[in-house]
Amino acid sequence: MRDKDSTRRNMQSNKSKGTSIELLLGRALWAKGIRYRKNNNKIFGSPDFSIVKYRLAIFVDGEFWHGRNWESRKSDHKTNIDFWVNKIEKNIQRDIIVNERLRMEGWTVLRFWEKEIKRNLESCILQIETTLDGLRDN
Repeated sequence: MRDKDSTRRNMQSNKSKGTSIELLLGRALWAKGIRYRKNNNKIFGSPDFSIVKYRLAIFVDGEFWHGRNWESRKSDHKTNIDFWVNKIEKNIQRDIIVNERLRMEGWTVLRFWEKEIKRNLESCILQIETTLDGLRDN
């Protein structure tokens, strides 16, 4: 088990913007000629990527912070359990609220898991391109 100081340093080193996975997706989008805005705080939820012209919001979600497979993974936490369960469940609920509000405002929302981008970047790019093609036709 780690001491509190090393755990604290590890958690503080987690970034919310400009992560390596965001850079990977951003470079791939740019290479395909898809221009975007990063973390646009004028859009509710500050999507990781946004294409305002087509009202497309793209989020990159880390499995830990956004609770992928949460019901089966909830018991993985061994320390400070109440804190982590509460924090991650709030994140999950916030993601739902952000999705709903953006859709009500006429945005199309895409969310990708971090591992999904790492393992199959081309599939993620194809999904974004297909979505954009559909939005351009409208």
